[in-house]
Formats: sequence, C-alpha cells, structure tokens
Amino acid sequence: MKTTVLFFLSFLFTLNSILAQNDDEKAILDIIKKQKIAWTNGDLEGFMQGYWQSDSLTYYSGGKITRGWQTTLENYKKGYPNDDYIGSLEFTIDQITKINEGAYYVMGQYHLTRKVGDANGTFMIIFKKIDGQWKIIADSSC
Repeated sequence: MKTTVLFFLSFLFTLNSILAQNDDEKAILDIIKKQKIAWTNGDLEGFMQGYWQSDSLTYYSGGKITRGWQTTLENYKKGYPNDDYIGSLEFTIDQITKINEGAYYVMGQYHLTRKVGDANGTFMIIFKKIDGQWKIIADSSC
C-alpha cells in the first residue's frame, strides 16, 4: 500500500510539472506570435514588448553585443526604416527547452519576405519570468 501511495504521489508531481511546462511554453509561443504580428504590421515598438524593458537586455548579432531595450529598439529602427525593409515575418520554432523553473531558451528560424530582398536566419532567445510575465532577456540572431 505504501508503495502504491508513493507511486501515485510521484505520478501526480510529474504530471503537475508537465502541465506547468506546457502552460509556460504556450505563454512563450503566444509572445512570439504577437511579435510576428506586430513586426508584420510595421509596429517595431509592439514587437519589442516581448523583450525585457531593461538596460540589462542583451542582443548579440553580427559579432556585436548590444545592451539595453531602448538601444535595441533604435537599432531595429535604423536597420528596418520602412515597410520595404520590415516586410512580413514568419518564425519556425525548432526547440523550446526549460532551463529551470523561471527560464527557457527557444531556438528557431526567422523568415522575412521583403520588397528589398528576403532575409532568413536563425535565433536563440532566452525567456525569463519577471514579475509574473515571460520576457526575452537575451537574443542571439544571425
């Protein structure tokens, strides 16, 4: 009987962990979906809402590290000055991996269809739960 109770409790704990992880992954995928929509609508500020609004936000691309939410937004505005450069964004999510209770990393691909020429690449972003909300705290794209 004791073994059965321990097995059942272990099963419930495992099931609860899986369900919590699925909820976290759904929340993260929802943020990515909102970013895709905002980008495609030319709303770079809306796209940036998925990122941690902090000077500690880290963005790595092209061998250069950028720090800070505002600096990252300004770089996006310089690199994508109008709709011809912004285009339409699609993501392919290849992997979502739990790091610990409050963090995940997401690996995937981005696909920009644009008038100035399409752009494709890969990314790895790190999400952290901050004040009850999932935010991207680090992004490495190429």
